[in-house]
Amino acid sequence: MALIETKSLTYSYPGATKPSISDVSIKVEKGEFVLITGPSGCGKTTLCRTFNGLIPQFYQGELKGEITVAGLDAAKHPTYEMARHVGLVFQNPENQLFALSVEKDVAFGLENLGYPRDEMRKRVDWALNLTGISDLRDRSPHEMSGGQQQRVAIAAVLAMQPEIIVLDEPTSFLDPLSAQKIFDVIHELNKNLGLTVILVEHRLDLTAKYANHIIIMDQGKVRFDGETRRILSNEETRLIGVGIPKATLLYEMLNKDGANLGTVTPLSSDELAKMLLEVMKH
Repeated sequence: MALIETKSLTYSYPGATKPSISDVSIKVEKGEFVLITGPSGCGKTTLCRTFNGLIPQFYQGELKGEITVAGLDAAKHPTYEMARHVGLVFQNPENQLFALSVEKDVAFGLENLGYPRDEMRKRVDWALNLTGISDLRDRSPHEMSGGQQQRVAIAAVLAMQPEIIVLDEPTSFLDPLSAQKIFDVIHELNKNLGLTVILVEHRLDLTAKYANHIIIMDQGKVRFDGETRRILSNEETRLIGVGIPKATLLYEMLNKDGANLGTVTPLSSDELAKMLLEVMKH
C-alpha cells in the first residue's frame, strides 16, 4: 500500500472562485524522495497542506476526493495525530518558531508528545548536530538570519523523527552552498533512515539529482508524475516552464551535435562531468 495516496483530490480556499488543486491523484511509496515542482501558484503548497490535515482542519474551504497518509484518512484525523507521521517545514521559518531559544523550539514537538526527558535531550542533540546548529542552541531564533532560522525549523521537524518529511521550499532564504548542505542532510536521512521525503522546490539544478520521483504541477493539476530522469528529458516538460537542470540541457545539446554521451540523462553537473570524462577516455 502506498504511504500517501490521493484520489481525485480537489480543494478550494474559502471565497475562492476556482479550486487551488483539481482532481489530483498521486501515490508516494515508502522511502521515496519526491520532488514537487511547477510554476508559482500551481497548487504545490496547497497539496502539501493536505498531507498533514492542515487542509481541511485549519484552513477551511471545500475538500473533495480522498487522501490517505500512513493508512489514516488525513482529512478526518486530528492534526496532532498526523504530526506523528508527517513533519512539515514551511517556506517561511518564522511561522514555525516561537520559543525563546533554539533548543526549546526543537524540543517543543517532543514535549507535546510526552517523550521522556532523556530521549528528548538525545533527539534534540541529534537534530541540532545534523543541521549544523549545535553552537546556536541557547540563542533566540528571532535574533538569527533567515538561513539559520530555516535550519532550526528543519531540526524541529527532524527531532520528531516522522515517517514523512514535507519541505515547502525549505531553502528559500539560503544561498546555493548552504542550500546544498541542507539537501545533502535530507538526502542522507532518506538513504540511511528510509525517511520518505517530499520536497517542493524550484531550484532543480540543486535538487533533481536526489529525487527518484517527480511530480510537475500546473494550474492546480498534475501534468507529469513519474521517474525523474524520464520526466525531465521529456520535451513537453519544458513547455510548462519548469527550470530544467542546466546539465540536462547541455547534455541534450551535445548529443544533438553528435557527442554520443549515452542514453542516461544527467541531472547534475557532476553526472555530466563523469560522462564527458568517459567519452574523452575512449
